[in-house]
Amino acid sequence: MKNFFNRYQLYLVGLGLTLLFFLYTFALTDNPPGFYVDESAFAYNAYSIAKTGASEFGVRWPLFFQNFEPPFKNFVNPIHIYLLAAFFLFLPPSIWLARLLSALAIFEAGLLLGFLAFKISGKRTVAIIVGFTALVTPWFFEFGRWFSDASYYPLALALFLLALFSASLKDRWSWGSVSSIALTLALLTYTYTIGRMLAPMFALGLVCFITNKRRLVDVIKIWLAYGVTLIPFLVFYLRYPTALSSRFMILSYFRTETTLQGILVRFLTRYFQDLSLVGLLIKGDINPRHHVPGATGSILVATFILAIIGFVIVLLHHREKPWWRFILFGTFVSVIPGALTIDAFHTGRMIAYPIFLVVLSIPALEWLMEKVEKRSEAAATEQASGRSQIAGRAPVFTLRRAALVTLLLGTVVQATYFQIKFWRDGYDRPYAWDAPYKEVYDAAVQIPSRPIYLVDGYWGPGYIHALWYAAVEGRSTSEFVHLPYRATPPPGALVISSDVACTQCEILLDTGQYVLYRKL
Repeated sequence: MKNFFNRYQLYLVGLGLTLLFFLYTFALTDNPPGFYVDESAFAYNAYSIAKTGASEFGVRWPLFFQNFEPPFKNFVNPIHIYLLAAFFLFLPPSIWLARLLSALAIFEAGLLLGFLAFKISGKRTVAIIVGFTALVTPWFFEFGRWFSDASYYPLALALFLLALFSASLKDRWSWGSVSSIALTLALLTYTYTIGRMLAPMFALGLVCFITNKRRLVDVIKIWLAYGVTLIPFLVFYLRYPTALSSRFMILSYFRTETTLQGILVRFLTRYFQDLSLVGLLIKGDINPRHHVPGATGSILVATFILAIIGFVIVLLHHREKPWWRFILFGTFVSVIPGALTIDAFHTGRMIAYPIFLVVLSIPALEWLMEKVEKRSEAAATEQASGRSQIAGRAPVFTLRRAALVTLLLGTVVQATYFQIKFWRDGYDRPYAWDAPYKEVYDAAVQIPSRPIYLVDGYWGPGYIHALWYAAVEGRSTSEFVHLPYRATPPPGALVISSDVACTQCEILLDTGQYVLYRKL
């Protein structure tokens, strides 16, 4: 059996990756159902950039994109929007294409984590286990199914860790190493909102590598190079001081906690809430947009056990190594962005955390496989010298091997159960993904009356869906008029509304979330 796996290992790995890639990209337009309002805003801005070089609100080549109008106005990150815009230059806009890019980003992140495991351990088997474990992790799989900036963060972080580990192997960091680390730090900063906090923290965490004067100079070079990449961010912040912080202030508890002591107590409470094993291993994120309800925890139990073993091994045997000191530092600070907001265990704001858990599983896998490999080598030497009692005797079944096999089987069972739940129950989340809007939109465009008025209300800035679906269908956006918040449409107007209240109107279609009506 062992010879069979050794001989056909590459074919089996290829088959497994093909199956996982199929799962990552299958039914992207149906599961999740609909297209969430943020997805429509991101995608429509990408379409607008590709066609006109300007955002939805007419800003040419913006650094950060405005989404929506007051009171829903916020500014979002540019990387995923410009990437999708590049594809819209030669491909028609579609939900499938937008979500495909997110799926590819997560899939590539899993492959890069496997490659990082190989560089760290030098063992192909460890690399395969780590890569496949990352790819079947519910946390990553679900964020690869929708078009968001959070979906690109694991890839950016994997690139940063690869650049940092490659540099850590060298006595001196060349300008190539300095540039790769600084640029990936910049990528972390501009890819997702949490990066504005985490990337500077990671840059500060490079002090873990300062072991002599030469390395101090190398780290200072990275800080200077990274600082240059922050100049556009600082210019934007000085011009619009509240643009990038307004959403954070809404989501955080800083408005209600007015004292430093209150903020600190709330932060510590939230931090340990986010470390709760109930959310991590049992329930997952309670937001049905982030996680299919009841489909196990957000991370695999086996991965967490391996991460704990790896954590202990690092403390006992590798704490003097700068690389592993940085990984411990990154593990703890990666929880901070989520702990600063009111939502407990928000998997988007904690998307960096499982990356570090996966990396911590590497020394655990090395340790579990170490005994087996030594016994195998001893048996081979004994057999070659003629001292073997039984020719070709299999390696002794050790406790470590039993633990490894158990954990791998547990991974397969839990990953399979999650996939069954995802494909069985994942479609049943229409309201979490704004699926009813398309139903209302389709009914509205079939009615000859023009223009169609777009009204925002309780369910948010739904108007952006109409603009995005019009772009997908090649329909002119001049057919729609977006009214200011709380403005009243004129008598006789055909209206798509996200407001729950409708006075003096004839209801044509009510989905419970979005309404199509004729104003009387």
